Amino acid sequence: MSGLSINALTAPLVKSLIDDAAQLRLEVKRLENGCHVVDAGINVTGCLEAGRRIAEICLGGLGSVTLSGSGPVAGWPLSVHVHTTDPVVACLGSQYAGWSLSHKEEGEKGFNALGSGPGRILALKEPLFKELDYRDQADSTCLVLEVDRFPPLPLCDKIAQDCGVDPAALTLILTPTTSLAGTVQIVSRILEVAMHKAHELGFSLDSIQDGIGSAPLPPPAADFLNAMGRTNDAILFAGQVQLFVSAEDSAAEKLATDLPSSASRDYGRPFAEVFKAYEYDFFKIDPMLFSPARVMISVLESGRSYAAGRLDRDLLTTSFGVAP
Repeated sequence: MSGLSINALTAPLVKSLIDDAAQLRLEVKRLENGCHVVDAGINVTGCLEAGRRIAEICLGGLGSVTLSGSGPVAGWPLSVHVHTTDPVVACLGSQYAGWSLSHKEEGEKGFNALGSGPGRILALKEPLFKELDYRDQADSTCLVLEVDRFPPLPLCDKIAQDCGVDPAALTLILTPTTSLAGTVQIVSRILEVAMHKAHELGFSLDSIQDGIGSAPLPPPAADFLNAMGRTNDAILFAGQVQLFVSAEDSAAEKLATDLPSSASRDYGRPFAEVFKAYEYDFFKIDPMLFSPARVMISVLESGRSYAAGRLDRDLLTTSFGVAP
């Protein structure tokens, strides 16, 4: 990563998204402070291709996202495939939705969102960045927010200030969970989910050299709860990831055993049901649930690979609302 800027890498991707807004069924607004806001599904329809491009922006320009008719689930028509040559920076340093953003003024409904994308590396608001050996500098940046309404102007000013850029050099991309674009960009986190859990399990991030993942693309749901459930279930019940690591075989084997979603105590029901059972409190859900269904850890030095986990088509089709 020496000399590479994820903000510089994503700048042309953001420009292309804005330039192609009409054909992608997006709407671009310029706020009073000059900030560009890209609506990818609030007041417009958006599309799958927009979600694919936004997912690559989330990866900091270090990864490719493709849509394919082939995938891990037999008979399911469409899958998302993600690959990056630097999973640590692309997934944890950029794609991970770890920047908590909020704003509330008296008499107004509060606005809350989690920011992902290359702007995070400029703001450095998360403890995670103390562990990542990567920094970036840029005059312009971008954040992706999974929200269904526009952020207030003062928050946009605050984001620009925290990133050290002029508001006119900030682009915010809004992807509601129920939208076509939002569905793609969320499921495209299949590899990031594996990276985050590997980190939580204490596996050395420096050991992870390459990674690839895939998951079926669910149909968008009509409401937020079920849309959130389907996008999570695509990963939990049918997501597959392969990590290429430089590590001892014993460490790789343990990671493979502990990483799949089926290792969690909360595995076995559609995510929307689990969420409801915990009275819609994320913090009550076992954090080890958020991981791919099946993983393979390949050790570069020994040539051995360790696989664990399983796909569950029955749970997947129940979650996706597929008629018998």
